[in-house]
Amino acid sequence: MYTTIKTLWKKGRNKSEIARATNHDWKTVDKIVKKLEKGIEVPSYSSRQTIIDPYKEAILKYLQQGLSGVRVYEKIKDEGYTGSYPTVRRHIAKIKASENIFLRIHTPPGEEAQVDFGYVGLTTDDTGKKRKTWVFNMRLSYSRLDYYQKVYDQKVETFIACHVNAFAYFGGVPQTVRIDNLKAAILEANFYEPTFQDLYKQFADYYGFDPLPCRIYHPNDKAKTESGIKFVKGNFFAGRTFSGEKNLDTRLAAWNSKANKRVHGTTRKVPLEVFRQEESEKLSPLPQKSFVMPYVGTRKVYHDCHIYVDYNYYSVPYRYVGQTVDIKIDGNLLSISKDGERIAAHQVQKGKGGFLTVDAHYPPHKRMDEACYKDMYRQKMASIGPYGAKMFEAIVDAYPGYWSPKIKGILSLGSHYPAEVVEASIKRAYHFGAYSYQMVKNICAAGTYTLPLEEVENGYHKVQA
Repeated sequence: MYTTIKTLWKKGRNKSEIARATNHDWKTVDKIVKKLEKGIEVPSYSSRQTIIDPYKEAILKYLQQGLSGVRVYEKIKDEGYTGSYPTVRRHIAKIKASENIFLRIHTPPGEEAQVDFGYVGLTTDDTGKKRKTWVFNMRLSYSRLDYYQKVYDQKVETFIACHVNAFAYFGGVPQTVRIDNLKAAILEANFYEPTFQDLYKQFADYYGFDPLPCRIYHPNDKAKTESGIKFVKGNFFAGRTFSGEKNLDTRLAAWNSKANKRVHGTTRKVPLEVFRQEESEKLSPLPQKSFVMPYVGTRKVYHDCHIYVDYNYYSVPYRYVGQTVDIKIDGNLLSISKDGERIAAHQVQKGKGGFLTVDAHYPPHKRMDEACYKDMYRQKMASIGPYGAKMFEAIVDAYPGYWSPKIKGILSLGSHYPAEVVEASIKRAYHFGAYSYQMVKNICAAGTYTLPLEEVENGYHKVQA
């Protein structure tokens, strides 16, 4: 400022002209000119290091990790900073003020795709029900070729299914997929040490791409797909109504195809043409076999140290009672995890009402040796009646390594039916050699314990339950 005013004044400009030219107040110009008229030179300030200069790089690193201003201040204090917190706060404010300026990133063909969800409001499904609806977008960063799909949730299974459909649409797989910090894909929003949900990581490995999470509060990391979401919301969903789910899907697919043939606003090229000429051959080939998606979900651990999955019960270590755990069924294996760590695994049971229990999952004071354990349940079954005792021995003989869940199931019927009903039902099941909890339960529920014990049809015993 001083140098500019001095230069203009020496060129003969008056104070008003200088004030207009420099956009400074006339009084400020007048004060400086008066000093210059008296021969007082305004001192020149040489650049000098401020107290915060040695820590600017560290501050930027901590901000990128999502730390607050207070935490940044605490971190650099540990590194030797002796200044005040307001100084740090002012420096951070300057950094944030410049965040609108970003480097436009250009990626080579086939290297990157970006994905995101965008909420588009309520739409009508084919049953006439109004449902919350999102649109999924995957955009190839080089050609800007888009794939859009309507979805009703953002579950990890849906997220993966959208990827599969997008890769099929492109006919190949990019090297990396830049994702938002969605719950479907990222458990912990940390750009430097992302913890991927196991299922999504399996899928990424199977298709051969590297998932790359965006940094939190950095929308420019996925600016291309953010533009894609805005484009489809403003140019397809806005002002349109749909008669049902199929109608929406059909019209979205047609619009998607047309949109890929337009001249893109940034590149001034047609995405489909660029894709075919420069990018399609750079994508990795699709796997020969489809990705088999295991079932995933959550369950609460009951007070008896078991979870309930598809009408059967599986034990979990007692310390997780009352907590919610993650489950995954892959083929015949049920894996149970907590916070990413496997805590139990079982073979998937067939049928219904079965118990698969590992004794070590109970607390020590609840465990006993096999003989005492068996005798305790023998007495419980005998307390129901004489056929309760007979059924106990029959089940132990028929299922020597797996009698406990069946006996526990029969005993649990006493909470729903009188003892005489349970005993009569056991008697009927025992008579026909049906040594199972499920048969006893069915007889109780159907009330067939009052029927004659033996009916013959075509020379064979017929069991009525």
